[in-house]
Amino acid sequence: MQGILGLIILVLDIIAILDCIKSNFDTGKKVLWIVLILLLPVIGLILYYLVGKKK
Repeated sequence: MQGILGLIILVLDIIAILDCIKSNFDTGKKVLWIVLILLLPVIGLILYYLVGKKK
């Protein structure tokens, strides 16, 4: 069960990183969001979609 949960988090993190790369953020913000997602996979993912995606 833990392996499946880890795989799901990995896939969601990859999707969030790709979404961040395609976004209209400037380069500095993109790098900060990607680092946050990589360092804190679950919390970074949640924060990106709750705070970072606001336009």
